[in-house]
Amino acid sequence: MSIRKAETSDASRIAEMIVTNYRANFYPIFQNEDFYFGELNVLDVAKEYMEEPDVIDNTYVYDDGVVKGMIRLDKNEIVKLYVEPQFQNQRIGAKLLTYAMNEKAADWLWVLEKNTRGIAFYKRNGFDMSGEKMLEDGWIPLLKMECKR
Repeated sequence: MSIRKAETSDASRIAEMIVTNYRANFYPIFQNEDFYFGELNVLDVAKEYMEEPDVIDNTYVYDDGVVKGMIRLDKNEIVKLYVEPQFQNQRIGAKLLTYAMNEKAADWLWVLEKNTRGIAFYKRNGFDMSGEKMLEDGWIPLLKMECKR
């Protein structure tokens, strides 16, 4: 197992994981076909990782010969954490999260209020609700979680 800093050559693989997870986890909540199967696409997400240095510079991947998971940070905030669905339930997400907490001092994140699976994952791995809430884009309810270790 190896967690390493992402490189621009990882951009398409990272984008695949993000798009796949967005569709699997968030489409059932929002039911927005235009966004999840139109606007959201691997090419545009990969472009963000290839063309914006601060994005790729703050992304780490789980790579054991195949990039199976990714985590993106912004200072001590966890911005994104995704594992390819075929490799979920193998503790890859937990390893990425532990790496971010121990090696990069990441200790908080925003989670979609209706993402019960994500909330349960973070709680199992040392996070708890801070009590703070936010509306992203004026209508998407997010909850703040903080590391309680």
